[in-house]
Amino acid sequence: MKKYSILIWIVFLGLFINCSNDDNGGGGDPNPGTPNIDRSANLLATGASANDLLSNTNFTKLRIEVAHVPGFRPTQVAMDEFLSFIRARTFKEDIEVVFNEIPSPGNETLTLQQIADLEIENRTAYNDGDTLAIYIFFADAPSDDDEEDAGLVTLGAVYRNTSMIIFESTIRTLAARSSLITNADVESATLNHEFGHLFGLVNLGSPAVNDHEDADAENHCNVNPCLMRAELEFGGGMMAMLEDMASKGLAAPALDPECILDLQANGGR
Repeated sequence: MKKYSILIWIVFLGLFINCSNDDNGGGGDPNPGTPNIDRSANLLATGASANDLLSNTNFTKLRIEVAHVPGFRPTQVAMDEFLSFIRARTFKEDIEVVFNEIPSPGNETLTLQQIADLEIENRTAYNDGDTLAIYIFFADAPSDDDEEDAGLVTLGAVYRNTSMIIFESTIRTLAARSSLITNADVESATLNHEFGHLFGLVNLGSPAVNDHEDADAENHCNVNPCLMRAELEFGGGMMAMLEDMASKGLAAPALDPECILDLQANGGR
């Protein structure tokens, strides 16, 4: 369980470093060599845009940029299930998905700093008027924090208020080992779990109405089963849960009533 707390700490440390370096403390354009785009609203802490995602108070449209290296585009099944998840929990009716194929960075592993740097180089969608922009990168390299010998591999992470990384190569490796689970199954569960953090779960921008945060895994749910369980962020726990549910003919992990109550209290459905 200690691994979960360590990852969250790393995520927030990476966020602090990224924001400090990117905007020089002033919230300006982190890449002055490009046209002047105000990125400041997309360089905030994870969960800072929870209400904006859930409600239509400030933004009525959602633009999701899916960046991926050649050959690592997510399955259409997973994307369809992901959009259904968003529509079920938010009031966003106008949702656009744009795919952006980018060159492979050629890294054997990726640190959060490298991931953030790649976003600055390749992201094209930023908040604009009544449109809230989300960036999701599907990588062809695993996380630098993985401990494969211990069976601890990371499937995804959030590192800013509108930014996510999905370790697609790791997902495919794990799914290939199972006769019950497909790439789409793991992609969908990972996307929904990480987007749950952008929604502010748990106590990450959407305060808990009732206490249900895991004492051993910060910003994760202690209700079992729930999409926001900490183990769904890591390969072994994800595969165990998905295979167990599949063997029983059950649907993929979903948000438990406590998480849904939190989202509703913060402007969601």
